[in-house]
Amino acid sequence: MDRRSFVKHAGAFAALSSVKLADLSAAESLPLKKINIVSTQTNFEREKLIRPFGFKGGFLTELWQIASRMQSDSGISRIGLATQSVLYGDSELFSRHSENDGNGLMYDLVKKSLAHVEKTPFRTPIELLDTILPGVIEDGKRITGKDDLNLNFIYNGLISVDNAAWLTYAAENKISSFEGMIPQKYKKALSHRNKKIAIMYQIPYGMPMEDLRNAVKQGYFVFKIKTGAPGSQSEMLQADIERLSLIHQTLKNYRTEQTENGKLIYTMDANARYEKKETILRYLDHARKIGAYDQILLIEEPLNEKNEESVADIDLRIGADESVHDEQSAIKRLDQGYKVMVLKGIAKTLSLSIKIAKLAADRNIPCMCADLTVNPILIDWNKNLAAHLAPFPMINMGMMETNGDMNYINWKQMVNYHPAAHASWTIPKNGVFELNTEFYARSGGIFDPSAHYQSLF
Repeated sequence: MDRRSFVKHAGAFAALSSVKLADLSAAESLPLKKINIVSTQTNFEREKLIRPFGFKGGFLTELWQIASRMQSDSGISRIGLATQSVLYGDSELFSRHSENDGNGLMYDLVKKSLAHVEKTPFRTPIELLDTILPGVIEDGKRITGKDDLNLNFIYNGLISVDNAAWLTYAAENKISSFEGMIPQKYKKALSHRNKKIAIMYQIPYGMPMEDLRNAVKQGYFVFKIKTGAPGSQSEMLQADIERLSLIHQTLKNYRTEQTENGKLIYTMDANARYEKKETILRYLDHARKIGAYDQILLIEEPLNEKNEESVADIDLRIGADESVHDEQSAIKRLDQGYKVMVLKGIAKTLSLSIKIAKLAADRNIPCMCADLTVNPILIDWNKNLAAHLAPFPMINMGMMETNGDMNYINWKQMVNYHPAAHASWTIPKNGVFELNTEFYARSGGIFDPSAHYQSLF
């Protein structure tokens, strides 16, 4: 290349670079537009599961995929997606209704939430969520007839609304990347670019051991064990102990290249089923007895959220999940000795999750991203969050759970709804997602329209 060509191309490269920098800082360097939503719509699809999916002492057989569309007065229209999980949102409410009726109640809340959005001008999605949340909570209580409705039910019902708001906000302010749309206040907590994300392979109650052996052969090395089996506390503990023995007996002799000591990693998730710390300690005593304890990286939300016992004396990282509804409840858990924040941008909104990510980063507390058995597009929403968090200690990479591929009957077709279907970063390789420059350039495809979900309108 001669000097004239070099100068010409260098100028072009500089121009491209400045566009990218402008995009990354547009939300901060320019006045944010006040967004008025003039119309909203919503629709849903039922997606059946391969087998009953068990956690929190209950079982799911299908998950509703929600699409919510909003249009601003400037003519911009965007669609946000969600996967509903009433069992996750409020297990007590789930047990009172048929699975279909429970989903119907949450979907009614989606429609009510969109009605609030049409009356609420906003500059950022976080501002929007903070403004409408009190009214949505009251709607949720009226719709369900449950005065003590769990806030996770509310947040789950707001996912498609929040995601549509983020996409609308980005479009209105000419932002085209995940990094660009994070407000300046929260950027430091989400300033990393992990090259790998460890995939947490979920083991629900009834999964056959042959599935685990196949998972190891495919390269998975982080195994998330669902504890908190159905029944009384004593029945639960006995079932959990027997299940751990079976799992460890199956996996203990396998090795991986992804960890320093070559051993597989276990995480536990009780979904707040344990009522007392004493019960957890008995479970961990059994883990020591069978030689599984040293492979446990963390335990997610073992205790009921009303339990205020300190866990600081437990020599393992205990993660806060269901009990974190806002910054105040996160601080409360941190003060009780919890040492991991479990983020669920696809279950409790991106708006709340980035607040918690900042709080954790300020205290040097690691974060990971859990799943809700979401659809392929939402996996990449969650992946963007995991990709930009600080690497998780011990494994030195991001960490997230995803289990849709092992649970949906129609998974292969659902993958094709993704505008970046079959991109390299969507395919697990040796137990990780490998994130390249294309992933970051396209933000996992979350800004690209999905023809399938557009067709619902």
